[in-house]
Amino acid sequence: MNFEYIRKLPSVDEIMREIPFPEPMAKIKEKIDRDIADVFTGKSGKFLLIIGPCSAHNEEAVCEYVSRLAKMQEKTRDSIIIMPRIYTNKPRTTGTGYKGMLHQPDHKEQPDVAKGLRAIRKMHVRSFSESCLAPADEMLYPDNFRYLEDILSYHAVGARSVENQQHRLVASGIDKPVGMKNPTSGDIGVMLNSVYAARSPHSFVFNGWEVATKGNPLSHSILRGAVDHNGNHIPNYHYEDLVKLAKNYEERKLENPAVIIDTNHANSGKLFSEQPRIALEIMQSRKFSSQLKSMVRGLMIESFLVEGSQEESGNEFGKSITDPCLGWEDSEKLIMKIAEML
Repeated sequence: MNFEYIRKLPSVDEIMREIPFPEPMAKIKEKIDRDIADVFTGKSGKFLLIIGPCSAHNEEAVCEYVSRLAKMQEKTRDSIIIMPRIYTNKPRTTGTGYKGMLHQPDHKEQPDVAKGLRAIRKMHVRSFSESCLAPADEMLYPDNFRYLEDILSYHAVGARSVENQQHRLVASGIDKPVGMKNPTSGDIGVMLNSVYAARSPHSFVFNGWEVATKGNPLSHSILRGAVDHNGNHIPNYHYEDLVKLAKNYEERKLENPAVIIDTNHANSGKLFSEQPRIALEIMQSRKFSSQLKSMVRGLMIESFLVEGSQEESGNEFGKSITDPCLGWEDSEKLIMKIAEML
């Protein structure tokens, strides 16, 4: 084997004891989690906005950003539930480059996963404690979600992970919403197979145990656009795409059909500044059809303090070091416009 065993990682219990989630905050989060679940079960007509940087690489900048989101939540709480997108694992198409705070708690230093586990938990705990906004993160490594399971209110399974058996099975045992992105090919069938699998009970091996799950009724789809064999971006947020998805949900007889639409990635053709236009088109589509209004439960938007992106070695506060994002001023305007259209 060509493995170098660097160090044994701290256990989940060790990390949680070292960086606890305060009980008063946990009680507040229970209520927020119920409100979010009600959106996916159709009990609530509120709209979800999962919004934040492509990857969270700096705790101070993330917490400053989330504090601003908290003020926007106060202004829009009658119609919107804002969830900060605090992604601490970054899948890379070629396997190279910055892989997120889990790997590199300081993006200018060498990887240190043990230190990274502590850094991401500390950031999530601080973010919630200062904002009372329930965060979302990507489930890139299924075994690792337990380090944050008491803090996270939303898990996303990425386009490159959605066909993975372990991701699907672990999602079936999570009691929070889990969004399954369409694969980069755009195959809706693959995405819905993943939703179906996550909603079903399973027995499997997890962290050295034989486990059984009851299925997760809050699993749902995420449309993020596709890439064809020539590398061209193909959006799937248009009205006809949503109608097609609704029909596919009906054919599979899946209860509470739900979708979150990612306004960036292949849907924007990697043009981050197109996100407001895309978001408003989606909101308009919901107005044309009661079926789409019921199915489209929210949007996923890439946004940070400063628009665009910088090199991984960059020092600009609040600017992405991975994919470019909307800046705060445009994000603030977009949130208010979405609220007006609900």
